[in-house]
Parts: sequence; structure tokens; C-alpha cells
Amino acid sequence: MPERSDRELWLERYRSVRAQTIKLAEPLSVEDQVVQTIWFISPTKWHLAHTSWFFETFILRPHLPGYVPLSEEFNYLFNSYYNSVGEQFPQARRGMIARPGVAEVHAYRAHVDAAMSECLPGISASDWELVRGLLDVGLHHEQQHQELLVTDIKHVFAQNPLHPVYIDRAPTTPRPPEELRWRSFDEGVYEVGHHTADFCFDNELPRHKTYIHGFELAHRPSTNAEFIAFMEDGGYSDPRHWLSDGWATVKQQGWEAPMYWERVDGRWHTMTLSGLLPVDPNEPVCHISYYEADAFATWAGARLPREHEWELAAVSSTQTSGDFLESARYHPSPSEAATTDFRALLGGVWEWTASPYTAYPGYRQAEGALGEYNGKFMCNTIVLRGGSCATPESHIRETYRNFFSPQTRWQFSGVRLAKDSSR
Repeated sequence: MPERSDRELWLERYRSVRAQTIKLAEPLSVEDQVVQTIWFISPTKWHLAHTSWFFETFILRPHLPGYVPLSEEFNYLFNSYYNSVGEQFPQARRGMIARPGVAEVHAYRAHVDAAMSECLPGISASDWELVRGLLDVGLHHEQQHQELLVTDIKHVFAQNPLHPVYIDRAPTTPRPPEELRWRSFDEGVYEVGHHTADFCFDNELPRHKTYIHGFELAHRPSTNAEFIAFMEDGGYSDPRHWLSDGWATVKQQGWEAPMYWERVDGRWHTMTLSGLLPVDPNEPVCHISYYEADAFATWAGARLPREHEWELAAVSSTQTSGDFLESARYHPSPSEAATTDFRALLGGVWEWTASPYTAYPGYRQAEGALGEYNGKFMCNTIVLRGGSCATPESHIRETYRNFFSPQTRWQFSGVRLAKDSSR
């Protein structure tokens, strides 16, 4: 069998990622795919269209001679936030886009896919490196939207009193709680940031030196049982644990438990993509905000890790991974006992850090429209690390910097405790 060319391999990868997005939408009815329950989530239909718009805008229009878009109006409807490309339809009103319908959006994806199959083999040798870079960004962008599709449809289903099921899954075998252990790291000057030839986003660069004080990091994420102890000790009613803005948010929003939790016959249950289920005390607590993670850590006599502490632990230690998108569980599993240093630093739940999302020393925002991808959001957000049960495994890495506003709860976000070194 002749060896496949670089372009054939990239086209195969393109088709695989695109097929995964369609697979995620398959369990959904047409009605499921058009609902927008709150301003910050998007309908499934919009995710399917926007990811196609990305390839059309950044690869097909500039690099496929004679390319004819299926509709010029889609350039307005499905542009997310790229001001240099053109005006965008307001995010909070995406659920009002009744037309094009779901079938038309699938036709749009097919139109773009056919054009990409024509475009990539015909790219000149001089342009291939540029287009391959755009394709790499586009595929990771689509994987980000795969995660958003999962978290957004969970929010949609959680508003339905019938507690619909996205996917059935077998119940997990109960496991005994694993006592929390700590791993120590010495103070010193360390290099952090992406350092291989593999793909990364620009906000992971440049690699640079930073001084890290001695610290200790918990070997696993904190569990539902541990968070319930915080709740039962008056965690949501004691302002001493909370940052000022967090306490104001708790009072304003009426938070009493993590998102999607509700009491049924006196017992806590949580909405999952497999329906409403009893809270498993040994699973990692998830769907908590930065404010809740920080308050819990304060109550526990600890703190949140700084993002470079987290990265140092992840790149220098042995670890077992948690659940990823490919497991099709869409919910974090309890940590398995193992002989490794850490459990689920990657996968399971995104882990809040204490670090604001800012530029690394020497950071330069990319030129052109793709420069809007990360840099302009470096304000009023907090870094999370590690990925979750909705993150594609091939998409995540130790240097990946996710970021959300501190009140965000709809992502699979949890907490791993840290503390200053006792040595």
C-alpha cells in the first residue's frame, strides 16, 4: 500500500473531527437543537453551522478559487466574535434564528466538507504551510465546540422538568472514598508554557521562566462528599469563606448547592446527560464556580493552585487521566486507586486556579482575524486547567489555558486543593 501524503492525512483528520461533531448531535431531536436557554449557551444547530463557517471563512474563501458560498447571509448569522471579518448576529439571540433549519445547516456542513475535499489537494506547495496551520486551528476550534455542544445541551435538558436522557449509561460500581494525599514541590525557578512542536494556542506562549514558591497539591480533585460537608457546615451561609464579589453573587443568585443539584425525597440528586441521578459522594464535585471553589478551599484550610503550580505538577509527575469526551460518559467518574502521584489532572473536571487570565511575558497577539481568538479576552476571567469529561482527549494538554468568568458554572468545572509548603 503506498504511503499516504501529508495532505491525505490532514483530510482524514478533518473528516474524523467533523464526523465526531455530527455523532454528538445524533441523539438529539430537531427541537432539541434549536433551543437557547440562556444568553451564554448556543443551540446545537448554531454550533454545527459556526464550525462550518470557520473553515469557509478562513480557508475556502481565500484559498479555493471560484468558491461559491451556500449563502452569503451565513457570514453574518454564524460569525461568533470576529469583528475584523464582519458584523455578527447577537449571541443572546441565537435561539431566535429559526431559519435556516437543522436540515439546511446539515446541507451547509456538507457543502463546506465537499469544498474542503476539493481545496486541500489543490493548495500550492508555497501556501500549504499556511493552510495547514489554519486547518490545525480550525480542527481544535471544532473540538472546543464539541465540548460546548455537550455542556450547552446539558443546560437545555436541565431546564426540562421531564429530565430527558441524552445517552443511557450503566451505573458505576460504588468505590470506597480515597483519603486525600498531598504531593510537595520545592521552590525554584521553572520554565512554563508550551515547548514542543505540536499544536498549541497562542495564549500558551511564549515559554518563559517563573519563580514558584514551595507548595503542595492534592493528589485528586475534591469530591461531592467533601463539598457536601462544606454545605452542611453552613458553607453557603457564612460570608467568612467568600470573596466579596462571590458572596454578593451567592446572595443575588440564591446558590445553595452546585449547579444542577436538587433535593429529591431528602437526598441530593444531580442532572446528568443520563437523566436525574443521585449524587455519588465519591465523584469529583463539578459545575461549581470559581467563587464556590475558592470558598470551599478557604473552608478546608487550603487554597486554589496557581496555574503555574498546576502545570509544574502536571508535567513533572506521573498521573492517571479522568474521563474524556471519547468515553461517551459525559460525567466525571470517581478516582480509581492507583500507584501514580496524581489522579485525573487531565480529564474529569476542569480545575479552577487562582490565576487571572493574562498574557505571558513576551506574548504577541497573532495578526489578522485569528488574533481575536484569545488575546482580547484577557480581562476579568480566571484560568482553568486540565480538561473535563466533555473535552476531546486529543485536544487537551498540560499547558492548555481555558478561561471563564468567575461566576461560570455550566462547564464541568471542579476544584483541586493546594496549600503552601509545610517544609
